[in-house]
Amino acid sequence: MTVPTGRRERKKAATRQKIADTARALFLERGYDAVGIREVAAEADVAVTTLFSHFASKEALVFELDEDFEQRLILAVTGRAPGEPLIPALQREIQAMVRHCAAPEAAPIWQLVDGSPTLRQYEESMRLRHATALAAAIAADLGEPAASTGCQAIARFVIDAFSLARESARPEATVDEVFRMIEAAWAVTGPSRQEVS
Repeated sequence: MTVPTGRRERKKAATRQKIADTARALFLERGYDAVGIREVAAEADVAVTTLFSHFASKEALVFELDEDFEQRLILAVTGRAPGEPLIPALQREIQAMVRHCAAPEAAPIWQLVDGSPTLRQYEESMRLRHATALAAAIAADLGEPAASTGCQAIARFVIDAFSLARESARPEATVDEVFRMIEAAWAVTGPSRQEVS
């Protein structure tokens, strides 16, 4: 997560974090469906409008690092060293994310998500949005059309690698296995293969 530099930005970030921490504690204590937005705002000592200025929905409170996740994926594409292959750069980032999400302290949140149809649906829509953003970053980086089938497919596979690993008993091995398939598919069908091999 990017550390804000100005006083106002730091204050906003602290308020956002306080709201997210409060929501997480309430959801874990009482269950996602049993807690309302007004309760989260009251417990965090902020107005409901303030809560919504930081989070677009109740579901977003659970996935507070959603924007960071997407930005990290895009940076894995755009921030790699000149000549660095695309797929290994994405694999390294997904492995780091999986290690974070597979840590024991993350388990209660994932149990909360897995136990709520609303949160599972939100997570699915999030994954589609991330895949779209990642596909656009890959296409732009390679000078391909935004609608490139290869870029869209690889982006979805990358996002799915994270989801499969999160649900696996062997998360890091799952990422490696899925990325071997992604690498093979990209080698055969990827656009501008000579630039990423």
